[in-house]
Amino acid sequence: MPCPCGSGHTLADCCGPFLAGTAAPPTAEALMRSRYTAFTQGAVDYLRTTWHSSTRPHEIAADPAPTWIGLKILTTKAGGPEATEGWVEFVARYRIGRRSFRLHERSHFVREDGVWRYVDGVLDPLR
Repeated sequence: MPCPCGSGHTLADCCGPFLAGTAAPPTAEALMRSRYTAFTQGAVDYLRTTWHSSTRPHEIAADPAPTWIGLKILTTKAGGPEATEGWVEFVARYRIGRRSFRLHERSHFVREDGVWRYVDGVLDPLR
């Protein structure tokens, strides 16, 4: 099965180990891709675990309405294997019923306890 994140790899060789908890994403982009995959799979526990403690919502509920149909990474800034902070700008496409939508966000990530966590994002960032 291809990984929903669009990497071109299989789910087992890409985001699957992250969602299963057997590996940690090495970069901010890898975390972004795995969080997108978690949305496609309804893996709310993973989303909660990968959210930074300072901004993590008390509850996260799966939303069955969207059908996620694609992820495109636009830019990354910092966020490499040795970094402590990074940003990933992306567009995620989804459908609700017969209507198509796009989510354009510039997400902010930091390391917390040695692993990447999602902090927050700016929707429709200006370039």
